[in-house]
Amino acid sequence: MKLINLLLFIVSFLVLISCKEKETIIPETTTKQIETTKNGVQPFAEHIFSKFTNVRDFTINSEENEAYFTLQSPARELSVIMKIEKKANEWQTPQICNFSGKYTDLEPFLSPDNLKLFFVSNRPIAVDSTNTKDMDIWYVERKTKTAAWSKPKNIGAPINTEADEFYPSVATNGNLYFTTIKKELASEDDIFMSKWKNNAYSEPTILGEGVNTKGAEYNAFIAPDESYIIFGGWRRPDALGSGDMYISKNVDGKWTTAENLGKTINSKGMEFCPFVMNGTLYFTSRRSNVTMNEDGFSDAEELFSEINKYDNGASRIYQVDFKTFISQ
Repeated sequence: MKLINLLLFIVSFLVLISCKEKETIIPETTTKQIETTKNGVQPFAEHIFSKFTNVRDFTINSEENEAYFTLQSPARELSVIMKIEKKANEWQTPQICNFSGKYTDLEPFLSPDNLKLFFVSNRPIAVDSTNTKDMDIWYVERKTKTAAWSKPKNIGAPINTEADEFYPSVATNGNLYFTTIKKELASEDDIFMSKWKNNAYSEPTILGEGVNTKGAEYNAFIAPDESYIIFGGWRRPDALGSGDMYISKNVDGKWTTAENLGKTINSKGMEFCPFVMNGTLYFTSRRSNVTMNEDGFSDAEELFSEINKYDNGASRIYQVDFKTFISQ
């Protein structure tokens, strides 16, 4: 009888230890899930973008089943515009766009009607030339949303100049917003706007002090109705990281003083390349959440898992519900 009681005691003790071990694991997992939900920012198509260390410049169509992004080599020697499609509710393997892959291409932007795709490239303007030039704004177009893209077309003057032009963003009325540097302004990158009138672009004008400063402003997304603009600001006094995203609203034709989008979206890393569709903000971030175990790492697989997690400082695509920010 004593032997039986001893065995029952040992079994009960082992069960108790097992339960306590589970109790210490479950709360940790739940806490992480709660923190992720509270943070609001989520990886986009993690099974795709976790494979790359340097992706950026995301744009998606209104049906949310066709998207484009820039894939770059780690040191950015290669820069190619890629396309992904959603089929059976699953994002498929990225493919090189038929107009990209030879030159330095980046920063695709789908027009609100999804019939034009603007991008930046150093490709030659002349068809028979092999001489690359500075970065210009180009575009391809199609007659329907399912048709093939045309051959690339240089947007031309007065937008493209001898300087570099970057990050085109287009409103429903055709007005074009982009980034460039004007030496005569004695400032860094600024955001400009060119109005679309009589099937032509007007001379670009710089956005006001609510948006631009003497520092660098870049990667502007313009709302289709031009009611707000989201852009990157480099090392501003209120920055949380090296580059933060800001929002300015159009009130009676004047841009309000830009506000930092806050720690829900911005991190201690760099956030850039915003694009909003159907109330969701897509953006690129180099955020890092890599942490050291209290006792260090002795297991290689555990170390690899921590290093290779999605938010490990690599340039990747994220998404967040943006409805509350727009309505404020």
